[in-house]
Amino acid sequence: MIEHNETIEEFLAGRAIDVEEAVRKAAAQEIMPRWRRLADHEVDRKSGPHDLVTDADRQAELYLTEVLPTLLPGSVVVGEEAVHANPASYEAIRGEAPVWIVDPVDGTRQFVHGDDGFCTLVALALGGVVHASWTFAPAREQLATAVRGQGAFLDGARLHAGSPETGRDLRVATSHPDFTTDGQKRSLLALGTDGVAPRACGSAGLEYLAIARGESDAIAFTWEAAWDHAAGLLLVEEAGGAHLTRAGERFRITGGNDLPFTAARDEATARRVAGLLSGGA
Repeated sequence: MIEHNETIEEFLAGRAIDVEEAVRKAAAQEIMPRWRRLADHEVDRKSGPHDLVTDADRQAELYLTEVLPTLLPGSVVVGEEAVHANPASYEAIRGEAPVWIVDPVDGTRQFVHGDDGFCTLVALALGGVVHASWTFAPAREQLATAVRGQGAFLDGARLHAGSPETGRDLRVATSHPDFTTDGQKRSLLALGTDGVAPRACGSAGLEYLAIARGESDAIAFTWEAAWDHAAGLLLVEEAGGAHLTRAGERFRITGGNDLPFTAARDEATARRVAGLLSGGA
């Protein structure tokens, strides 16, 4: 429960700028000083060679975990690195308290390699519904924000996803094969058809931003971790886009989705991609 009987809407009306400041400070203090300066001992592997974690991830998440609940008393944080250490902490997403869903460095592989294609993702959710999101790409100095029912913005300019151009192949970013089951691989292979141009994805957060900007048409992802998707899904929705699972249902950040799922620039594109994913099962 939120303390002091403040609603999420009231909080966002008065304190959203403070969340933005916290996200920027986390990047300025903990992420950017380590970009292109990482020592070997500051990089570790988690589940495999493509699943990396750095001191920047850990320290930025610690900063946000300390600051965000002070902005909204009664809220809790679910962060990628904390869940890796204690998987049971993920259950807070299904709880009654407002939850900050945090990916401190989304696109850690890119970050480690010195590329600028990484971002910090923060979403505020309650009861499985994402109410606001912040996507900050510090190396590019880009901040995308969304508040449910109020639109999506990039550096203050409203985002409109639009629709794909008629006659052009759909540009679809897909999960890395290392993170897919055999069944999911078959679903993704169904995208290799006329009129679709699949490619491997980069940072999930930046792929969602590309859809919201109309620079990419859709994604097809095979994992549910809320820190990768919550911020971007709201951004795409508020820019006019849509998301569907392989079963034709909206993706739920609380889990239990029929994977793969898609997010796309418009409803028609989402249905087309979801239909292909379903047919490839």
